[in-house]
Amino acid sequence: MTAVASELKLTPLNQIHRKMGGRMVDFGGWDMPVQYPAGTIAEHLRTRTRAGLFDVSHMGEINVSGPQSIEFINRLTSNDASKLIDGQAQYSALTTPEGTVIDDLLAYRFGPEQFMLVVNAGTTQKDWDWIIAHRGEENVELKNVSSEYCQLALQGPDALRILQQLTSTQLSEIKYYHFTKGQVDGVDAIISRTGYTGEDGFEVYAIADKADQIWNRMLVAGNYGTDEGVLPCGLAARNTLRLEASMALYGHEIDESTTLFEANLGWIVKLNKGDFIGRDALAKQKEQGVQRRLVAFEVTDRGIARDGQEVLIDGARVGVVTSGSPAPYLKKNIGMGYVPVELAKEGQQIQIDVRGKLTGARIVKSPFYKREK
Repeated sequence: MTAVASELKLTPLNQIHRKMGGRMVDFGGWDMPVQYPAGTIAEHLRTRTRAGLFDVSHMGEINVSGPQSIEFINRLTSNDASKLIDGQAQYSALTTPEGTVIDDLLAYRFGPEQFMLVVNAGTTQKDWDWIIAHRGEENVELKNVSSEYCQLALQGPDALRILQQLTSTQLSEIKYYHFTKGQVDGVDAIISRTGYTGEDGFEVYAIADKADQIWNRMLVAGNYGTDEGVLPCGLAARNTLRLEASMALYGHEIDESTTLFEANLGWIVKLNKGDFIGRDALAKQKEQGVQRRLVAFEVTDRGIARDGQEVLIDGARVGVVTSGSPAPYLKKNIGMGYVPVELAKEGQQIQIDVRGKLTGARIVKSPFYKREK
């Protein structure tokens, strides 16, 4: 068994990933499976057509509690937490005074005085430090509970049927971006109808030391090992699935150099909710208009666009690829990147510098893939 670099963090499922043949990589300081023996394409297609199981226990969880929880969250994030009802989750972002993105996150409302913020793995400490540094005068209690949870994502058309075998909670009654407390295989859990694949599915949060039990039971319930059974999926499939669905990835489409309006995330910017960090800068940008915009493109020549490659028009550099990859389900090569706003139109021909070769592409409507409801 391959030794793990001592400085890498481990999810509770680390040994299971290794026993199952997961190819492990350093992902933001975590020892994570990038793929399993079936391979990325098989994992991607199985998630689109049946079900895929992902270990996302590396994600961070921060509890916000107290009588002014809503006011506190609203001051630090771009969306409006006051619009949430109990049992609802909301996509939002921590923003800088310049309106750029510290991180994107999910805010879960358990009650008017109890919330959980789910943040990205590689930015958990940065987010925690930012939140503590901007605590302000609100009457809230903050707690980083990331190490207490495992988080498993069961995604795909069969996800509800598989998970329903393990819980008495009526999963069909949970709306998209809503959640409930229940039990999964007898373990107390938060069952959330959310995901990062473009498919229907659920994310299950439970006490960390029950991760092995829940993971193994999901595999059994999903007929793992059969031709149409659930497949364990690694980071590579998670990335190609979210890219087909045109979902932003922190550190790629969004970061501290990009604003939410540039990233087409204006729908999570609520300027009328009251003051929040970055509001003035975002209000100004909305009034004046953005100079560049995130676009989706498909490659029309032979070649695969990759993250960091230059985007050109008529030989002039106009932007950079933020994410690029083959799309296994769509059977084409796709990507996203920023271009000047006047060029950000459907049908615009562009070129990608693929290792010194100018490769043709065109801007297309986003998202690339949208599941049938």
